[in-house]
Amino acid sequence: MTTNIAVLVSGRGSNLQSIIDNIENGYIKDAKVSVVVSDVGDAYALERARNHGITDVFVDPSDYSGKQEYEKEVMEVLKDNDVGLVLLAGYMRLVGKDLIAAYRNRIINIHPALLPSFKGLHAQQQAFDYGVKVSGCTVHFVDEGMDTGPIIIQKCVPVLDTDTADDLAARILEQEHKIFPEAVKLFVEGKLKVEGRIVVHT
Repeated sequence: MTTNIAVLVSGRGSNLQSIIDNIENGYIKDAKVSVVVSDVGDAYALERARNHGITDVFVDPSDYSGKQEYEKEVMEVLKDNDVGLVLLAGYMRLVGKDLIAAYRNRIINIHPALLPSFKGLHAQQQAFDYGVKVSGCTVHFVDEGMDTGPIIIQKCVPVLDTDTADDLAARILEQEHKIFPEAVKLFVEGKLKVEGRIVVHT
């Protein structure tokens, strides 16, 4: 059975592209990106979707009275596309409780730091400014907190003395493009089990 995937985006969509590429090259089997949803009308990620014949939808938050109403519309889009897995790929909004409840342990986010350190925005810059010697990225299930859900995969990236924050961010992004598809593959193959805070790879 094919798992229909929705990808929520706000920007350029390089992690979206890595998912699409890994489905098209056969690394991720029995899955397809059925819809890409953006909260930003001119996000380049929507063009990436169109380039691959994927349904693209812009849901403008300013058209709705609040977060709950906005996410109600997003959930309608997910329902219309029979979505079984939701990916957050550079989606710059905290997911609300109703959407989380509807897709409990079926929403996966990629974060450019080794959680639980450096949550929220500009994580690479936060890590760089703190002076860490190792940074990295994390794929995790989404819960009601900010970047607090159960961790699926993490990848370490060294911080070099010659690095700028942009150098570090670029090196982290390379690893994001590897571990995000890996996590999706494990999910689609039914190899992830959540036990409290622990994600077991079965």
